[in-house]
Amino acid sequence: MTSISLLTDSLRDAAAVLLPVRCAGCGDPDRSLCIGCRRALAPDVSATTVGGVPVWSALEYSGATRRVLLSFKESGRVDAAPALGRALRAAIVEAQRSVPAPRSGRPDALLPVLIPSTAVARRRRGFHPSGLMLSRAGILVPPLWRALRLTRQTHDQAGLSSAGRADNRSGSLAASSRLRGRRCLIVDDIVTSGATVVEAARAITAAGGFVVGAAAVARTPRRSPTGLSEGFRPVPSK
Repeated sequence: MTSISLLTDSLRDAAAVLLPVRCAGCGDPDRSLCIGCRRALAPDVSATTVGGVPVWSALEYSGATRRVLLSFKESGRVDAAPALGRALRAAIVEAQRSVPAPRSGRPDALLPVLIPSTAVARRRRGFHPSGLMLSRAGILVPPLWRALRLTRQTHDQAGLSSAGRADNRSGSLAASSRLRGRRCLIVDDIVTSGATVVEAARAITAAGGFVVGAAAVARTPRRSPTGLSEGFRPVPSK
């Protein structure tokens, strides 16, 4: 993130604090996030796998979490970024704790790799949601910016079936050669079918990087007839 971007984000945060606001989650007046919505954003990390990739997520995408994330992403409520960043931090910390050390035996911090936004989303929002939350997460290892890039513009994933999401994302990403030999943790805001995570993992692997998993603020449970989330299976506990 550039110094100009950081300054822009800081000014937005300051404006949200100084000007009268309503809770980003429930609309209560005179508070950025009310106590109830803050409690709803308290992380409770769970682990799943999608396409063989472990995914750690801090929250379930429902209720107050869903409302806050939508306000943050679609209504410019960047004042919610610190609370969302704390949730993302919990998922990243759990991933770091859970991933086995490399064969060399030397512990290393995982490299965060952000999913890129489409050009349309960047213009509409003026910021990168996952990047802004990551900047508020207090993670010591910064992301490698533009480590992933879109090779074509994709459609909005909302409303697509699992198969449609997979087709929409398939072959849409390319990874930088700078990821070669690096242990990478994919970072996204919301995981639904997991199609984006699978495509990112494919691109990183093709560039010579090692995907150890993904971390997300929230996951969307999608019930299948078996009762398990569609496209996901639980990660066996240690």
